[in-house]
Amino acid sequence: MSEVLHSEKHHSILSASHQADEQLELLVYWRSVVKRKWSILGLAAAMTLLATVVVFMMTPIYRSTVTILIEQNKTKVVSIEDVYSGIGQGKEYIQTQSEIIKSLSLAKVVVDKLKLTKHPAFDPRVNTSWLHSTLAAVGVSGKELTEAEVREAVAANLIDHLIVEPVKLSQLIKVSYDSSDSELSAKIANAVAEAFVESDMEAKFQMTQRASNWLNEHLAGLKVDLQKSEQALQEYRDREHIVDAGNLELSGASNQLQGLLASLVNARMNRAQAESQYKQVKNAGDSLESLPVVQKDPLAAKLKEVVAEKERKVSELANRYGKEHVKMIQAQADLDQARDGLRRHVDVVVAGLQREYEVARANEAALAGAVAEAKGTIQGANKKGFELSALERDVATNKQIYETFLNRFKETTATGDSGALVGRVIDPAMPATSPVKPKKAMVIAIAFVLGTLFGVAVALLLDRLDNTVRTTEDAELKLGQPILSTLPLLEGNNDQHMGRYYLDEPRSVFAESVRTARTGVLLSAIDCPNKVLVVTSSVPGEGKTTVSSNLALSHSQTKRVLLIDADMRRPSVAKVMNLDLAKLGLSALVTGTAMLEECIQTIEGATLHVVTAGSIPPNPLELLLSHKFEELLKSLSEQYDMVIIDSPPVQLVSDAVVLSTLATGVVFVVKADSTPYQLAKRCIKTLLEAEATLFGVTLNQLDFRKAESYYGAYTGYGKYGYDGYYTKET
Repeated sequence: MSEVLHSEKHHSILSASHQADEQLELLVYWRSVVKRKWSILGLAAAMTLLATVVVFMMTPIYRSTVTILIEQNKTKVVSIEDVYSGIGQGKEYIQTQSEIIKSLSLAKVVVDKLKLTKHPAFDPRVNTSWLHSTLAAVGVSGKELTEAEVREAVAANLIDHLIVEPVKLSQLIKVSYDSSDSELSAKIANAVAEAFVESDMEAKFQMTQRASNWLNEHLAGLKVDLQKSEQALQEYRDREHIVDAGNLELSGASNQLQGLLASLVNARMNRAQAESQYKQVKNAGDSLESLPVVQKDPLAAKLKEVVAEKERKVSELANRYGKEHVKMIQAQADLDQARDGLRRHVDVVVAGLQREYEVARANEAALAGAVAEAKGTIQGANKKGFELSALERDVATNKQIYETFLNRFKETTATGDSGALVGRVIDPAMPATSPVKPKKAMVIAIAFVLGTLFGVAVALLLDRLDNTVRTTEDAELKLGQPILSTLPLLEGNNDQHMGRYYLDEPRSVFAESVRTARTGVLLSAIDCPNKVLVVTSSVPGEGKTTVSSNLALSHSQTKRVLLIDADMRRPSVAKVMNLDLAKLGLSALVTGTAMLEECIQTIEGATLHVVTAGSIPPNPLELLLSHKFEELLKSLSEQYDMVIIDSPPVQLVSDAVVLSTLATGVVFVVKADSTPYQLAKRCIKTLLEAEATLFGVTLNQLDFRKAESYYGAYTGYGKYGYDGYYTKET
């Protein structure tokens, strides 16, 4: 749970930091604009003035508009007109008509109608430009144009100034023409509309005539084709003796075939039945009486009964009489006769079955032949029917085509003079009373806006190109170090006055800024009672000596302070504080050729002790790196509450880096609107890599009045921060 809360807190901190960065970036942009506001307004005013002059020098252009109604649902002249025009209904149709209005051919018609080739505003041969006049004066002239070329050029010029706009969700087209002459503008717009309507009428008439001629040419050939197909049909009917057109003969043959097929089926069944009985007779051998057909025969059944009766009688007589008895002989004769009669009848029945089988086979064969013959007849009839149908279709097709073309020809002839138009004029063009362009007020306003935006862009670009440190916020943002104080730009070039400005002007803004820097130094390393402070900068000329001198004077009011000029290449502390240049200084003190009392100088009106550089040694860096200097600095830090060292610049020599390792902290001086922040940042990085303790940055020589006019109350340099609280002593 604690991890979640910590994560949310971290996220909120990052979000707040991001918002703060965005606000700071916007604030920087706003300051850049405010800083150069008069330059921006001046550029905008110049561009506005230039645009005003140009606009009032331009020739006013008038626009006249004619409104045309496009008749989409007009009566069609011929149904095959789409073959010629390809025009559909809808948006494509309106767009097509718009393009026709802007066509070169229509423009040439307007040129010829209004004789624009003779008009001075259109005739390319009339050229009043200064270049043409100069060439003509020296005898240089261009190529003479032919009438066709002049007409082409005038038509192209007319199209360039013609505006065709279809009205949305309607069948209206607005045709406008721009010209410096309002009367001519209206005349050309109306002429374009009239030419459009007339050209459609002429095109429609020509298309109708072409369609009539084409139809008339093809009607004769179609009529001949129809007559040929009808004649071929009739000849085929005569040749094949086809009388009925309803195909009755084919229908009768079909019915006959169906009857024959039914009879053939019955015959095959009868033949199969007879064949089955015949096979039974052949397979029966001598037992013909047991055949089903014999048993079913009524006469055979009676004869069997007679035989059975005779056999019974013989059996009865045999029991009484012997074989030779007359009754036995008579009874045996009757039995033999009955049996003989039965056998003869069975033979008759069997012979009948064989005849039935032969008859069934013959009948089946005859019906099969009749069916085959009927099928051949029907197939021949079908073939003739196919050929007949093909000929009839040819006749019907040729007849339909002929009738269609004949109807179209009659329609074309009947509607050739119809009055349906592609469109009509709804509102004719009228001469304009006010010019459509240039729109002077809008152009001037746009010029002012563009000038302002361009000025703002230039201002932002200049600020982007400016890599110096300009304000306190700028220093913190670019250098990433805390700001101890911001010192104002001091007027005048009196270096002696600059070194003791804190004493001479104690109620000035500069003195208060020095006190702020003093407070920042005291709060840094607060647990260290004796501090060794190094004051340095990136390059010479940034005012580090002025800062170190006045900072030492401010500390000397409450502490025992020693100011040391350690810049033994270009010493300046003695000069800015009006001290004795010939007195022994740091070089003699380190080498041991002089005592501390011999090197110390005091400032009139202050308790500050100063040790100047003294004579310049040939090897200042080796002197500072010596063990004697380290012991001397340690001894001085025990005798004084604070030792302030004016160090050489970091960029040029390594003295400041060496001194920073021996000091409690470092104050880094940056000159406002002068020092590139990349250089200052690189020098600060050098000090930090040497493990120096950086107390903060002092922004020096900032023009507070200029900053007030540039940034206003956003920097704290306004009336409450500059003139309102402190005033110079009189």
